Amino acid sequence: MTLPRKLMIDGEQTITTTRTHVKVLFIPLVILLAVAAAGSFLATSLGDRSNGVPRWIVIGVAVVLALWGAVLPFVRWFLWTYTLTNKRIVEQKGVLTRTGRVIPLSRINDVAFEKNLNDRILGCGTLVIHDASETAGLELRDIPHIEDLHRTVTSLVDQAHRTSDESI
Repeated sequence: MTLPRKLMIDGEQTITTTRTHVKVLFIPLVILLAVAAAGSFLATSLGDRSNGVPRWIVIGVAVVLALWGAVLPFVRWFLWTYTLTNKRIVEQKGVLTRTGRVIPLSRINDVAFEKNLNDRILGCGTLVIHDASETAGLELRDIPHIEDLHRTVTSLVDQAHRTSDESI
């Protein structure tokens, strides 16, 4: 899911779009498997008692738990994107209500990345971007291929600063 053309400004091109590493879906996957196993075990062990009403109650509870514990986190993960263009970084998130944050590359002062041991093993990390505003810096957590994105952002920020210096 990339930045829609209607949200882009003149001369803007998408460089890359990413979302957090799939490792954030590990717990929802465990929840889904546990709910499926427990729900199917309980549903089959109850049999056809009371015209099958207890079985349908167990199935209903299992479906609600699976939706809340696994499907909703997946949808949130899927819809939370970071888009890097040649002019700005755009964060978009939200399922029903979409919110976003835009940082022009020319306003970025510092770009850093952090990786703990798990991140190093999985090939991801956190990109920390500080801009020339009063708000806190933008932290892009659990980004896959963090070194590549850091290198690309740093290069584009340097290019944006050189372009803005030449126009002065």
